[in-house]
Amino acid sequence: MSRRSSRARWAPLPIATVALTAACSGSPDVGASDGVLRVTTIARGLNYPWGLVFLPDGSMLVTEKPGRLRHVTPAGELSAPIDGVPAVSYGGQGGLFDVALDPDFAANRRIYLSYAEAAGGVKGTAVTRAVLSADRRRLGNQVVIFRQRPKVAGNGHFGGRLAFAADGRLFVTLGERQRDGDRPGDTREAQDLGSHLGKIVRIEADGRVPPDNPFVGNDDALPAIWSYGHRNPQGAAIHPVTGALWAVEHGPQGGDELNVVVKGGNYGWPAISHGCNYGSLSTDCTPVGGAREAPGMTQPITTWVPRSTAPSGLAFYDHDRIAQWRGDVFVGALAGRGLWHLVLDGDRVVSREKLLDEVGERIRDVRQGPDGLLYLLTDAADGRILQISR
Repeated sequence: MSRRSSRARWAPLPIATVALTAACSGSPDVGASDGVLRVTTIARGLNYPWGLVFLPDGSMLVTEKPGRLRHVTPAGELSAPIDGVPAVSYGGQGGLFDVALDPDFAANRRIYLSYAEAAGGVKGTAVTRAVLSADRRRLGNQVVIFRQRPKVAGNGHFGGRLAFAADGRLFVTLGERQRDGDRPGDTREAQDLGSHLGKIVRIEADGRVPPDNPFVGNDDALPAIWSYGHRNPQGAAIHPVTGALWAVEHGPQGGDELNVVVKGGNYGWPAISHGCNYGSLSTDCTPVGGAREAPGMTQPITTWVPRSTAPSGLAFYDHDRIAQWRGDVFVGALAGRGLWHLVLDGDRVVSREKLLDEVGERIRDVRQGPDGLLYLLTDAADGRILQISR
């Protein structure tokens, strides 16, 4: 029996947002037993922060979309921009995206950055591996380990999340770059296995293709592809028990999705969708592609309809500090301006609730800290790191 199956009824947690404080300035503790959330500003002054990762000492690396990487102490002190970040194409949805640590970071100090890369007037998502200096001031030994093919014009739908599996393989989420077949000359790139657009790829830590990827040996497919039919996946995390990759992606008008990403899976875009074409009535429309399901195409485990929440960032909670949350999943919301808390029973969403409406900010990333608390990035020119506790 799962931990949720014995819970006959589930009621939404009572939520209260306390006044935001300066970095760790001693905001009052609110009892964990009464369900009230405590929101603390750990750091501010970040310019559109996009990705966050914790270092072994509890400090953080945070990317800023215009192309800067910063070190942040647990007390919220921001470093100067770290030298050696690759040149990024900043504009629209493009820029510096996620940051991840090598599974053997303690020995090799390697980090990974995803970003929009320009060449010859076209752009695509790329991933660089580099070594962080001991003083955390510079990156060295850089090598680009992955480039999305093909690069195309435009500034939208890059994807860009990074997630290391337990076996040391790296997943990279890739948007379809708004090539969904609706404009003259477009093809349905997300359904084309000869393109990285609208895919999630799986690579070794040095960029090589694992021999057990699903399309290795298929001459019509790019071998790094793990799954396809995605629109713009901007959140990804590894399930702490099953080891499976989960991802959230933006729908069009409505139809945002949470998916369990399986090997070789086709997630339908743009042949099927739970969302509508922009400008249509969201309460009465034909879904993009003309249908919500089709043979051979995998269904999401939950969707946001009829209005988009624009999910970005995804984290499983697997710490003992807040026992009520153990096994749950948290998703940031950009258009929805808040944090979604989803209660799970295996791969099924039992219930979900919207948190932090009172904060009213776009949430770009969600991470569980080593202290068992949640950390969020707000998507703003004066972006913040928020700490969430009970």
